Amino acid sequence: MESPRPFLSTLEQMGDYDPNSMPVEKARQFIRQFLTPLAKHESIRLCNALHRTLATDIQSPMNVPPHDYSAMDGYAVRHEDLTSAPTVLKVVGSAFAGHPFSGCVGAGECVRIMTGALIPEGCDSVVMQEHVQASGSSVEIGEGHRRGQNIRLIGEDIAQNSTVLTKGQIIRPAEMGLLASLGFSDVTVYHKLKVALFSTGDELQEPGTQLAPGKIYNSNRYSLLGMLGELGVEIVDMGTIRDDKASLKEALLDAASRTDAIITSGGVSVGEADYIKQLLTEIGEVVFWKIAMKPGKPLAYGKIGTCHFFGLPGNPVAVMVTFQQFVRDALRILMGQQPRLTIEFQATCTSPIRKVPGRTEFQRGILSKDPDGSWTVRTTGTQCSGILSSMSKANSYIVLPASQGSVEAGSTVLVQPFLD
Repeated sequence: MESPRPFLSTLEQMGDYDPNSMPVEKARQFIRQFLTPLAKHESIRLCNALHRTLATDIQSPMNVPPHDYSAMDGYAVRHEDLTSAPTVLKVVGSAFAGHPFSGCVGAGECVRIMTGALIPEGCDSVVMQEHVQASGSSVEIGEGHRRGQNIRLIGEDIAQNSTVLTKGQIIRPAEMGLLASLGFSDVTVYHKLKVALFSTGDELQEPGTQLAPGKIYNSNRYSLLGMLGELGVEIVDMGTIRDDKASLKEALLDAASRTDAIITSGGVSVGEADYIKQLLTEIGEVVFWKIAMKPGKPLAYGKIGTCHFFGLPGNPVAVMVTFQQFVRDALRILMGQQPRLTIEFQATCTSPIRKVPGRTEFQRGILSKDPDGSWTVRTTGTQCSGILSSMSKANSYIVLPASQGSVEAGSTVLVQPFLD
């Protein structure tokens, strides 16, 4: 296992380093400086590439379009024949998509052409059929036409050898279609990030069983499974680990030996049975274990060898908030992606909010757009970090900075809408 000193020495040289009370933005900065994308790549079939991350830039092997094509149904003409109007041209053939006109179009001639058909040799313009009077094998064309009109030129969309996709891009349906349009059947992507997940707490019980006295159902496991599933990582689900130091140590070492990141929920507070921080100090390294935020104050980040560790709180809302505010982007960087764009804007808060300065708060909000185009937001109600229904009701966070005090109804606040 690599030595922890270079890791921690870097932190100790940085200003404002306080593992007992890390400001939100400073914590994000600390985490990001220790993140490096996975080095391993693999080539996979394009049909299996959805949500994977490109490991190389993609250069186009061809021009798109590969030839000059008609952008309209009409008639392919030589613009020099339209110098006087009206002009009568002889129709010498037809061109369809996939079935080009063979031969060269001469003076006084034109070709009936359909959208997507190859421009016949000799032609340099397309006149829309609505601007033509057809009579038998000839057409009459009026004035007002320019050279090159209604033609998609070779390389107009993509030039050969140009970079069309860059390393780190997520492959979405549009990227799959683009790669297919360039003839790619395989694509090189980063290996899937492998993430271990387990909960701690003797009070936890799995859904589907009769709830015993003093027990609660393990909702955190399923919230985290869902959020990790949205990222497309490979999940190593280790279930629930007993509040026992030996068991937790074994689980951490096992997970660190075979995954890229570990996420736990619970066990990072200051209770007598909370061993995670102690174990992380013994077998790895810990950067911080408290964040100046609400919900989610007991949040730990560190490493065990080369494996990143994220110790999330035990309360279900705090688990989701800390994952979305810290862990999700960190995992994206490890996957070779760029952090997700965070959308933030001002809205009028229609409900009063009690707050004491000192911590950044992420209140669950219901964001609405009024008929006049303005945005308003209200809280979901009680903001206790154990009320998971507040996350289900919410469609945004009301972000209150550390310096902020209580908010009166009608005040302007910063909101982060949830993005699907």
